[in-house]
Amino acid sequence: MINNLYSKDIIKRFLPPSSKILRMHNYHNKPAILISDFDKDKNIEIVVFYKLHENVYISLLKNINKDWKIVSTLDGKYEKLDYAGILDDKIIVKWKEKSLSSLLMLSDSKLEYVNKLYPASIFSISGRKWGYINEDGNFVIEAMYDYAQAFKENIAIVVKENLYGVIDMYGNYVVYPRYNFIDEFREKRAIVVKDSSFRIIDTDGIEITQKDYSYISAFSNNRALFREGYLYGYLDLYGNEVIPAKYKDATDFREDKAVVNVDDNLYYLIGIDGDIINTYRYYFVGEIRNNLLVFRPDIDSKFGYIDESGNVIIPPKYTFAKSFEFDRAIVDISEDYTNRYGVIDKKGDFIIEPKYNDIKILDRNRLALGISIDENNPFLGSVYAIADMNGNIITDFIYYEIYEYKEGIASVYDGESTVFVDYNGVIKSDLPIVKGKGRLYLYPNLIRADIDLRTFYLDKNSKVVYKENETLLLNSKYKVIQEKFKPNKDYLVYYPQISGMENNQDYVNEKLKNLSNVKEISKDTQLEYVYTGDFYVHFFRKNLLVLNLYSYEYYFGAAHGMPNKIYVHINLENGNIHKMGDLFKKDSEYLEEISRIIREKIENDEEYSYVFPEVFVEINPDTLFYIDEKSLYIYFLPYEIGPYAAGFIQFEIPYEDIIDLIDVNGQFWKSFN
Repeated sequence: MINNLYSKDIIKRFLPPSSKILRMHNYHNKPAILISDFDKDKNIEIVVFYKLHENVYISLLKNINKDWKIVSTLDGKYEKLDYAGILDDKIIVKWKEKSLSSLLMLSDSKLEYVNKLYPASIFSISGRKWGYINEDGNFVIEAMYDYAQAFKENIAIVVKENLYGVIDMYGNYVVYPRYNFIDEFREKRAIVVKDSSFRIIDTDGIEITQKDYSYISAFSNNRALFREGYLYGYLDLYGNEVIPAKYKDATDFREDKAVVNVDDNLYYLIGIDGDIINTYRYYFVGEIRNNLLVFRPDIDSKFGYIDESGNVIIPPKYTFAKSFEFDRAIVDISEDYTNRYGVIDKKGDFIIEPKYNDIKILDRNRLALGISIDENNPFLGSVYAIADMNGNIITDFIYYEIYEYKEGIASVYDGESTVFVDYNGVIKSDLPIVKGKGRLYLYPNLIRADIDLRTFYLDKNSKVVYKENETLLLNSKYKVIQEKFKPNKDYLVYYPQISGMENNQDYVNEKLKNLSNVKEISKDTQLEYVYTGDFYVHFFRKNLLVLNLYSYEYYFGAAHGMPNKIYVHINLENGNIHKMGDLFKKDSEYLEEISRIIREKIENDEEYSYVFPEVFVEINPDTLFYIDEKSLYIYFLPYEIGPYAAGFIQFEIPYEDIIDLIDVNGQFWKSFN
C-alpha cells in the first residue's frame, strides 16, 4: 500500500516545480492527497489537489506499466479546501468558500464532476432496484432502493423496504427510511406520513410539527392546511397553528387568500392570518383564482362565478365548472352521462364551444381538446388535438396522451410513439422519437423516457445512454430474461422466460407466458380496459426460483382497477412448478392446521380487524401462497376476505410453527434447503 510520504515523492516528479499541494483546513491541515483504487481495476490511483499560478487543479495519477503518469486533470472550483475524502469509489470535496461541496468520480480513467444525477433502475435478483446515474449513464449512487425520485435542490426521496427516506447527492441519508410516505418538497417543507399520522419535515429532515395530525396538505403561500378531528386550520412554515382548526372545509392559500367553509351555506374569504375579507352565503364556494370563485347557490342549482366581493359575475348555468386559470375556465353543460366541455372567458362567453369529451390546460397559451374515442361510450377516453386559448385548433385529433408545455415543447403519445412537439404541434425532429406509450422529459444534456413502464435515458441524437438490463444472471447456469408483449396500446405485459434449464424448460416458459396473460389481442380494437403486467424475482436459493407475476386491470370509468399477483415456485433442476401441497407430508392435515392458525390470527390480532367477519372458513389446496427462506405466506386478493382498501391480506406462518407437517425430504423443501 502506498503511504502519503511515498505518494508525495511520486507527485513531485510530475507536478510543476512552482505548484503547491493544498492542505485541508478542516482535517488537521493534512496534504490534500487521496489514495485508493477508485476505478476498481485492482490498481492504486492517487488524486492530488494543488495550486499553480493562483489556480487550483485536481490531478489523477495512475501506474501504467510500472510507471506513474498524470492521466486526468480538472480545474478546482475554489481556492481553499476544507476537506477531501473518499465515499465508496467517489470523491467528496468541501470547499472553504461558501461551504460548498463537489462530488467527483472516475469515468474511463478521467476525473469528472458529478453535477446532475438521474434515477435509474436495474433488474436484479432482489427485484427491481433503483439508484442514480450521471450523464454518461454510469451509476454514481448504487442501485439499492425499491424506488428513487428525481433530485430537487440536491436532495431526493427514496424508498427502501417499503419505507420512505431522503438522501443527498452523495447518497448519505438526510432522513433514514422510516416513513410510510414522503410527499415532494415544496417551500422547503415536505409532508410525511407515519402510522397514518401526518407530520412536516424540513430539508434537513427535522420534524417541525409539535404533534400528529390526521391530514396535512402540501405548503402553498407559506401555509399548510391541516385537519384535526373533523375541522380544518392552517400551519406556518415552522409548524405553528397560525389559524386554529375551526372550519368544516377549506382550500389552500393562493395569493395570500383562502376560502373556508364555516357552516352550512356560509363561507369566508380569509387572509393569510385568518382575518375575514368577505362572507358568502351559498351552498358551495370554491377557491379563488384570477379574482373569481366558482359558486353554487343551493344544492339543486348549477355552477357559476362570483368575484371577491361576492358579486355574481357569471350566473349559475353550468353542470360543472373549474376555477379560472390564465383568464379561462373549463365548464361542462352536459345533462346526461356524456361530457360537453367548453372554455369560457371572464365574461362567461364561450371561447371554445361546449362539445368536447375532455379539455386540459397545457400552459397560458395552449389547450388540449379531447373528442370521444367512441361516441357511444365516452368513458373509454379521448383523443386530443392542440388548440390555442382563442379556440383555434392547431393539430388534428391524434394524441392519446398529452402533457403540459415546458419551454415551448410538450410530450405527446399518438398511439404508436411518444415524441416532443412544438407550439405549432410540429414534431421536434431534432429530438428522440420513442416507440411506446409514456412521457419524455427534456434535460440540458439528456432525455428521460418513461415509456411502457420502463425508465431509460437518451441523448439528443437518440442514442441510448442508459437502459435497464433485460437479462438477469441468477448464477453461472441460469438466467431470467424479460420479454415484452404489447399487442394493443392498452395492453402491456412483461413476462419472464428462463434459460439454462436442462429439464422441461419449454414447458415452464409456456406456463409463465400463460400465467402472465400473454394472449391474442387485436391491435386495432379499442379495449374497454387497460391491462398491465410485470414481474420480479421474489426469492432464489439453490434450485428454487420464486417469481412474482403481478398485474393491474382497470376498466375505463370504474372507481378503481383490480390488482392481482401470482407467485410461481419453479424447481430449476427438474422443471417442476410446485403447489402448496408439495411442501407437506402426504396425508398430513396441513390445510386444517393452517386454517386454524389463520382463524386464530383473525380473532386475536388487531392487524386483521378489517377482515370481513365469518368470511374466512378454511384454505384449500389452490389457495394463493408463496414462500421465502423462513416462512410460508397465505394471501388473499382484494375483496376476497376484506375491503378493497386493505389490499392483499396475507398471513405469515413461520416454518417452525408447522415443521411437523413439512416433508423435509420432499422435492419442494429440498429445492431451497
